Amino acid sequence: MKSPSHTITALPPSPERERHKRMIEYTIMMIIRVLCVLACIWVRGWWLIPLGLGAVFLPYFAVIIANAVQAGEAGTVERPGAIERNHGEQ
Repeated sequence: MKSPSHTITALPPSPERERHKRMIEYTIMMIIRVLCVLACIWVRGWWLIPLGLGAVFLPYFAVIIANAVQAGEAGTVERPGAIERNHGEQ
């Protein structure tokens, strides 16, 4: 009986790639926050409320998302098979 083969597509992303992805997401959220803060200078009326909320609460969500490390899949432990002798090959 053959053991199942593992493919490269079944592996989780490398820690460097996953960290890079989280840094990009954090940077995008912080850019949106800066835009909210700058827009609060010129905007008047009820538009000020969502921009102010974005400026205040986006850092919290950005940190939560940036620190959310994707857990790797728990692999199953496979018991090795019995030793087989090959009499025909040397």
